[in-house]
Amino acid sequence: MGSILREWVGFQQFPAATQSKLVELFGKLKEKGVSALTILVMGKGGVGKSSTINSLIGERVVNVNAFSSEVSRPVMVSRTRAGFTLNIVDTPGLVEGGYVNYQALELIKRFLLNKTIDVLLYVDRMDAYRVDDLDKQIISAISDSFGKEILRKSLLVLTHAQLCPPDDLSYDVFPARRSEAVLKTIRAGSRMRARDFKDSAIPVGLVENSGRCNKNESDEKILPNGKAWIPSLVKEIIGVATNGNKSIVVDKKLLEGSESNDRGKVFIPLILGVQWLLVKWIQRAIRDDIAKGGKAF
Repeated sequence: MGSILREWVGFQQFPAATQSKLVELFGKLKEKGVSALTILVMGKGGVGKSSTINSLIGERVVNVNAFSSEVSRPVMVSRTRAGFTLNIVDTPGLVEGGYVNYQALELIKRFLLNKTIDVLLYVDRMDAYRVDDLDKQIISAISDSFGKEILRKSLLVLTHAQLCPPDDLSYDVFPARRSEAVLKTIRAGSRMRARDFKDSAIPVGLVENSGRCNKNESDEKILPNGKAWIPSLVKEIIGVATNGNKSIVVDKKLLEGSESNDRGKVFIPLILGVQWLLVKWIQRAIRDDIAKGGKAF
């Protein structure tokens, strides 16, 4: 269930300024001996996962339309350029009927068997104004499925970033507040200690996939703060990939959830030992009762 490795033709569709920045960024990876990068994209449905992948690849590699914005199963898109390979995995939405879609998570894990996740893009919308318990449940489900360590290789991506902030907030203030609300939910849902996040803070990337996105004089797509968002997002992705934390290997052990089972197995010898002592105690008590009974006669 892999993908066909193709030349990164869409790279040539980026403006020259963007191409130059991406060549520099991927060149730094190759200098560190990294010749391939695998990115897993996850989140609720309709938040812009597939559109973000199309923007990063520079091609319409995943179909997106107003009536069917979700892939039904995981899809890996692979592109190679100058000896470097970029793999991006698109996934179904993690919510179905108002509940966490555990079947989708299981499907994603099985698709990723024997693959390595270098970066997780957790995608949400910047123009959503609240988080709720469902968001927390989604993070808990991801953490339970792939292990808490996957959050050390994560980047929060907020789409629909070209918007007018409400309540007369400045553009820089609103993304900060929105991202902090989502990050707070990630911390709560993962059940990780505050110190763990301090040691490995989750960065934030802003995205605007609309064809109406503003552009600078170099024809690059920019956000209201003037930043060209594609090279900025790639820079954040590479930062996560090289942050010193181990990539996540999806092996049979992770697929079967044996890590949690192994923790339970640690107590098996102790339980057997207690049972053995209890049996011995009962046997001794029985013998004592029989002996006492015999003396009475």
